[in-house]
Amino acid sequence: MNNSNLNPALLLEVIKTQTEIARLGVDLGSVMQLVCQRAGSLIGAGGAVVELAEGSEMVYRAASGFAESQLGLRLQRQGSLSGLCVAQEQILQCDDSELDDRVDRAACRKVGLRSMLVVPLRHDEQTVGVLKVMSSKVAAFTAEDVELLGLMSELIGAAMYHAVKFEANDLYYRATHDALTTLANRALFFDRLRQQLAQAARSQGCIGILNIDMDGLKTINDSFGHRAGDAAICEVASRIGAELREADLAARLGGDEFGVILSGVRDRCSVEQKCFSMAERIRDPFEFEGRPLRLGASIGLAICPEDGTEMDRLIEIADQAMYAVKHAGKLTGAGRPVAA
Repeated sequence: MNNSNLNPALLLEVIKTQTEIARLGVDLGSVMQLVCQRAGSLIGAGGAVVELAEGSEMVYRAASGFAESQLGLRLQRQGSLSGLCVAQEQILQCDDSELDDRVDRAACRKVGLRSMLVVPLRHDEQTVGVLKVMSSKVAAFTAEDVELLGLMSELIGAAMYHAVKFEANDLYYRATHDALTTLANRALFFDRLRQQLAQAARSQGCIGILNIDMDGLKTINDSFGHRAGDAAICEVASRIGAELREADLAARLGGDEFGVILSGVRDRCSVEQKCFSMAERIRDPFEFEGRPLRLGASIGLAICPEDGTEMDRLIEIADQAMYAVKHAGKLTGAGRPVAA
């Protein structure tokens, strides 16, 4: 960094980001999300993503800005600028996706980008993915942006090393699972949901999507401290997982919010019963260091294809149903969630 041509203010922001990464420890998914947000903000990009190379595909494992809704998106490595970046192991720049034959033009249009910078991410002397910033404008990026993005990619590379050391096979797990609860993280949830919805469309199957929000976590944190709050989050995560089949997926979406994908469900009634059973299990007594903690959760649901087939619409329905349950609980003072 000493020989950098970047202005001091930008370098200071990179150092601040490095400090925040250190606080996140081995939570690689959160590190990638943080760098996405900072890279996009510092460069003035419309969006940013971290894509990991997984087999023949590049997968969005972190996203910010206008790319956030595409979290979990999968692209073919062949025929994409990201895949070419991994193969050539060098920074690539596209000034106009409509004129650049190296890009996946259909994917660019879907995301809404017109120009981009793509920087390789290296772990254990191997390129494992890319950090990409994007803009809806033509020729949006400068040489200074290239240098800044290179520094941000180095921060992710260092975090990868500290998270998984020399266990390269562990990289995918660390990038797709929540460090606190070991559940899937937000990136893996949306990746899996995209795949499940596509499969359901082909087979005319039925999927349940649950949005679960803990009740009373702030009270636990304020009364007993964040160690107790973390223990409560982990206990709720464990109780959610205990209610699921092997084919289902539970994820911590952030803070005290969880998501569940129920594959191959019969009907709405069966999903509502699962919600009720899960809510009852979460409410079971729990003690932390000899102190009783009151656990609870509000659960909303959506059914594909009954409530729709588009991912964003289904997520919105489950989210609205969860808030309706939470609001109803506050009005009645019952303190117990029921299925939406």
